[in-house]
Amino acid sequence: MGKRFLKFEYLLLFAVFTIATCGLVYELVAGTLASYLLGDSVKQFSFIIGVYLFSMGVGSYFSKFLTKNLLNTFVEIEILVGLVGGLSSVLLFLLFESAISFQLILYLLVFITGCLVGLEIPLLMNILKDKVEFRDLVSNVFTFDYIGALLASILFPLLLVPKLGVMGTSLFFGMINISIAIALCFLLKSSLKKVYLLKIKAIFSFLILLVVFLFSDTILSYSEGKLYGENIIYTHSTQYQRIVLTHNKNDYRLYLNNNLQFSSTDEYRYHEALVHPVMSMAKKVDNVLVLGGGDGLAVREILKYKDVKKITLVDLDEGMTTLFKTNTILLGFNKNALNNPKVTVYNKDAYIWAKNCREKFDVVVIDFPDPSNYSLGKLYSLNFYTTVKKILAPDAVVVVQTTSPYFAPKSFWCINKTMEQVFPQVDAYHAYVPSFGEWGYSIAMNGFSTNFNQVNRTVNGLRFYNYQFEKFNYFSEDMSVKEVEINRLDNQILVRYFDEEWGKIQ
Repeated sequence: MGKRFLKFEYLLLFAVFTIATCGLVYELVAGTLASYLLGDSVKQFSFIIGVYLFSMGVGSYFSKFLTKNLLNTFVEIEILVGLVGGLSSVLLFLLFESAISFQLILYLLVFITGCLVGLEIPLLMNILKDKVEFRDLVSNVFTFDYIGALLASILFPLLLVPKLGVMGTSLFFGMINISIAIALCFLLKSSLKKVYLLKIKAIFSFLILLVVFLFSDTILSYSEGKLYGENIIYTHSTQYQRIVLTHNKNDYRLYLNNNLQFSSTDEYRYHEALVHPVMSMAKKVDNVLVLGGGDGLAVREILKYKDVKKITLVDLDEGMTTLFKTNTILLGFNKNALNNPKVTVYNKDAYIWAKNCREKFDVVVIDFPDPSNYSLGKLYSLNFYTTVKKILAPDAVVVVQTTSPYFAPKSFWCINKTMEQVFPQVDAYHAYVPSFGEWGYSIAMNGFSTNFNQVNRTVNGLRFYNYQFEKFNYFSEDMSVKEVEINRLDNQILVRYFDEEWGKIQ
């Protein structure tokens, strides 16, 4: 009898471990999808976490009203959690383009999943309360719960999303949830009522998730086809982002986490405006640093200057740089720039890399994604620019892409003002890129011996930039703001500006 109970207890504690792991995965899936589909904003993850924890509390509260057939109820809830949590990402992908109130559906699914997960732990404790001493019960249940949460938080970014994708991850863990229900049906059949019916429910639910899992790539292709409205020719999920390449007639477009990064029809405007002002003004261009720009398009422009001896590119995502080193179509865009012998690529966090760097650079081109969250916002902070200044040669020149001065003027001038606190000379300019509208840049000198209209070198064959810098740094009234704060590491005001301004447009 003692051994039989021990097996019963350990089986249920293993269920606790699984519940915690799956529950946190569903929460992470919802947060990732919210930022992917609605914009990569800290607000999305914050709201998802808040709603999920609140709903778990609601579920825990209502668990006290469940007093009969507790083990049966637990198995049925386990099946429901698997179905709702597993299918949530599929529903969200499919409904994003067609649903009128997508956010309502998103938070409703999060709420339902959280309520069901919140019901499970109190139910288990009630099942075990007469069989285990209270002190041991609480200790064991919460130990397994927290271990499961830790495992999920480690596996999700490092293994699950890169290998299975967001949709595949939620379906896989839905099947794990239901597998626990099936195991309980067979191993604890003597303690369950109407076990035959429970087995049918559990096995049928598992088969539903399995079929959807097997066709998940097809479903994802269909939903992304609706989302982008173009022919998708390449998709890949890395540890950091979802990469999608589309093709429509003569236009190829790259999207990262649903955000357009470039269109092949007009990216030359963006990259010529980013690179050639700084390259023409610099006294020397022997040693050039590119931070971000994993597509190699900025490097392509830099390589047009024959006196460049060395280019160092630092981009966090190895999946991105590998793609632009190997994909035949993309190699045509960047002219095989990342495989050039002058180029060295480091897949590192630019903030940490710059802190540890001991080299001095003549030119620095900073081409990070927009500051839509705190991890990106730190790369536009006063602290980061101070770090960059330490690796500059005397009279070096730095350029930063600074989002749109038309759609996000506060964000644009916030970055410019932050740079003014670090560099002796700073100026701003903008260029029209049809796919994005007016797009802005800030340029900074590390000394006073060069002016912004000086042209020390040129190259032939540019399609857009004409080396007349003064024509690019005039700003109309609707691209100006009177007062903005400096973006410091401890306040990240830039992320709030960006979220506020771009949120009005989405």
